[in-house]
Amino acid sequence: MRIIAGKYRGHQLVAFKADHIRPTTDRVKETLFNKLQFQIEGANVADLFCGTGNLGIEALSRDARFCTFVEKNPKSLAIARQNFEKLKVPASNYKVVSMDVLAFLKSYAGEPFDIIFADPPFTEKMAHSVVEAASTSAAFGTNTVMAIESQAKERMEDRYGQLVRFSKKDYGDKILSMFCHESAMEQDSAEGESSGE
Repeated sequence: MRIIAGKYRGHQLVAFKADHIRPTTDRVKETLFNKLQFQIEGANVADLFCGTGNLGIEALSRDARFCTFVEKNPKSLAIARQNFEKLKVPASNYKVVSMDVLAFLKSYAGEPFDIIFADPPFTEKMAHSVVEAASTSAAFGTNTVMAIESQAKERMEDRYGQLVRFSKKDYGDKILSMFCHESAMEQDSAEGESSGE
């Protein structure tokens, strides 16, 4: 695994042997960050089920302002911390929360994140529950974008309350979905109409 772009570009993340971790592939990561290229700089990011820290570090490499890494597995957190040290990621740019993701979303009381990454364990089919929890969480605001990976045959709706899926990319065994607040969709539609598009 490597960082694709930004100040840590080309740096390899630490090698590991851990059956419970299924990192986001470079192909998926490249698609994801291409979609977010104009939103990353200065963003407040959450990397849920962060595993090795792959997605959050990629965001920090591309000048995200801050990343909150959320993970309950101590082995994953140990690997993530090794990556922070290897790449010399400034401690002022991130924090680690050792906590269940659903509990984190339900109890979160801070400012909404600009971008939320979520890559739930492939075997647990949790994506539906995660987006459902995000739809009522203070972590998700009117300007938040959420990207979540799920199994191809796993349940995933196009709408969760005020959260609307605006992008869906099929990678065979997995789906990359992106959600935003419905008001952001309405704003984009209004801007398109006013510009004659």
